[in-house]
Amino acid sequence: MQIVTDIATLFANVEAWRKAGDVIALVPTMGALHRGHLTLVEEAKKRGTRVVVSIFVNPTQFGPNEDLAAYPRQEEEDAAKLRAAGVDLLWLPSVATMYPVGFATTISVAGVTTGFCGASRPGHFDGVSTVVAKLFNQVRPDCALFGEKDYQQLAVIRRMARDLNIAVDVLGVPTVREADGLALSSRNAYLTATERAEAVALPQALGAAKAGLEAGEPVAAVLERAVQGLLTAGFSAVDYFALADAVTLDVLDRLDRPARLLAAARIGKARLIDNIAVAPQI
Repeated sequence: MQIVTDIATLFANVEAWRKAGDVIALVPTMGALHRGHLTLVEEAKKRGTRVVVSIFVNPTQFGPNEDLAAYPRQEEEDAAKLRAAGVDLLWLPSVATMYPVGFATTISVAGVTTGFCGASRPGHFDGVSTVVAKLFNQVRPDCALFGEKDYQQLAVIRRMARDLNIAVDVLGVPTVREADGLALSSRNAYLTATERAEAVALPQALGAAKAGLEAGEPVAAVLERAVQGLLTAGFSAVDYFALADAVTLDVLDRLDRPARLLAAARIGKARLIDNIAVAPQI
């Protein structure tokens, strides 16, 4: 596996692969890799003949009171995992490489960014859209793989790629979970043993809400029951627990189309997000 830190070397590799007829699959990450990330790599290897993984802790998607400085960085461990997984190239740019002096461009996606995490993290998705557009232009992948756990992010990137005519297939990969159902996340490391045991209430609440909605129960009642259940289980706050259109993320008060239950809740020092697909009633 090559570890590349400069644009010129990255471009040279990509150009050589293009001339050889390779199919390039990209897995963008912020490092602190876990089994969920490696599942994306496994899927990328099925889709492409060359796999590129990027690790870049993107400062523009962190707010002033968020955990940029504390975000886990373990480049040597991550590189070893990627090498063992058969990745062809690790793209490891610095902040100065991604945002050189004078950098003045931001990509902003309307609509899908306005609610949920976008409402509580102003500017977050502008940072995501901008850095992912740069990664697409740098790596020029045929496909890029993202975990469905960050479902709003996936929807934003799909919208951005469509709107800007970026020739990349943006593929969502199902959320990887622990045996008890908790979604894998780098932020799970913030949980104490007690909080970790209580956190399983989040996927359980999503599953129960899905069952209720698909059985025809009223949306408002199902969502309220889920929120109260999380607070009783030990979560300190629920930022949102909502039913949304699976593509546009418009909030729904009826299950009349393919939809997604989306949730974000706080427990201890962690803000956990999760989601689940919901099928419309026939």
